[in-house]
Amino acid sequence: MIWIVLLIAVVGLIFFPQFWVQRILKKHSNERSDFPGTGGEFAQHLIKQQGLKVKLETTELGDHYDPSSKTVRLSSANFNGKSLTAVATAAHEVGHAIQHQQGMALLLFRSPLAKFAFYVEKLAQVALLSTPVFLSFVPGMARLSIIVAIVGMLASTLVHLVTLPVEFNASFSKALPILKNGNYLAEKDYKNARKILLACALTYVSAALASLLNIWRWLRFLRR
Repeated sequence: MIWIVLLIAVVGLIFFPQFWVQRILKKHSNERSDFPGTGGEFAQHLIKQQGLKVKLETTELGDHYDPSSKTVRLSSANFNGKSLTAVATAAHEVGHAIQHQQGMALLLFRSPLAKFAFYVEKLAQVALLSTPVFLSFVPGMARLSIIVAIVGMLASTLVHLVTLPVEFNASFSKALPILKNGNYLAEKDYKNARKILLACALTYVSAALASLLNIWRWLRFLRR
């Protein structure tokens, strides 16, 4: 019985943040006639105001900031939308550009780490696919292939863990002060803007928890 409870708790920890994030972003994505501009226009205003030498583009790959090309990218809905979600998300992504300009160590460390993790994960995928073959013909190599797969998962998890403080800083040390100090929102909107910025920061939580769960499962397998 206790294992069932633990399983439900783990599944909840992994999937609830993702569900909550999507719910909050969708809830506040309605068009607002009282907003003077779109998320893209607001991002462009902040880029100019902060003296940032970055580009602004739309993307179908999700809202993000690309340090390698110094580009703030917003989804079409947030770039063209006049909603609280669009405005808060734009501020969050510009927050990453501010981090880059200020030389935030974790942001600068995340990019090469992510590239390294990408190649290690590819190697880990090959190792996982090879494991059944090794188990059948070369059992001693199967353990090595699983270790390689775990290293790949650890690299991915490390990227997520490094990303979390970067995301929280962009939301609450950059975007929220900008919104407050600039009086860009009505007082009634700040509470919901904070929720949206929290949602932006929590985007990677589910992925980090899922990675940790996978590592735990494979470590248990190795101990058999």
